Amino acid sequence: MWTGERACRAHNWTQHASHECAGGAVMTYSPEIRERLERDAKEIIGRYPKTRSALLPLLHLVQSEDGYVSDDGQEFCAEMLGVSKAEVTGVATFYTMYKRKPAGEYHVGVCINALCAVMGGDQIWEELSEHVGVGHEEATADGKISLERLECNAACDFAPVMMVNWEFFDNQTPASAKQLVDDLRDGKDVAPTRGPKKLCTFKQASRVLSGLPDELAGEGPSAAGASLEGLKVAKAKGWKAPEA
Repeated sequence: MWTGERACRAHNWTQHASHECAGGAVMTYSPEIRERLERDAKEIIGRYPKTRSALLPLLHLVQSEDGYVSDDGQEFCAEMLGVSKAEVTGVATFYTMYKRKPAGEYHVGVCINALCAVMGGDQIWEELSEHVGVGHEEATADGKISLERLECNAACDFAPVMMVNWEFFDNQTPASAKQLVDDLRDGKDVAPTRGPKKLCTFKQASRVLSGLPDELAGEGPSAAGASLEGLKVAKAKGWKAPEA
């Protein structure tokens, strides 16, 4: 019996695999998935003058399929780009947005950097982690929720801030954070504070990050409130940036 991430699953066996499991059995994506991934990968690679430059978006692409950067995903990226798997692994393990194990359908990040922390981010994290029953980079047993301690969400004017699948949830409290997660687990419609009117899944967000748009980028304001105060003052006083 095969065990571990590289375990051979019968429905994934194919003679066109990019690697073999112990004993010579072959494992890779199914032909249908492989065809779809190759089609998307070629579109992405075609945007770059040098093929290997497409590695970051391709990692997002395979993450959109598996919910994390799997061993199969790394093999696929290496094959499509003509690089070694070691090179792919080195990049995939460097950036925190690439997950090493399956993320939840809704990946919840709590900012615990300086401003968010003093505004209540640390307390939100502690209470939310206890409420959900998982810690940093861990997912619930039902696969619905995973948590991450984020160093900065780049939204200090809305502190304390959380993100779900990289969409903003501003001005949070321990109570609102727990209610948000409960609503997600119950399948209720949840809308970000800013941005699209609906929340996509982690896999869908990864696909967008690969460079394949979902046509939701123009929905809702990307900036609001305190973020715009400086712009309002500049406009009222007639201030302009120096011309080059």
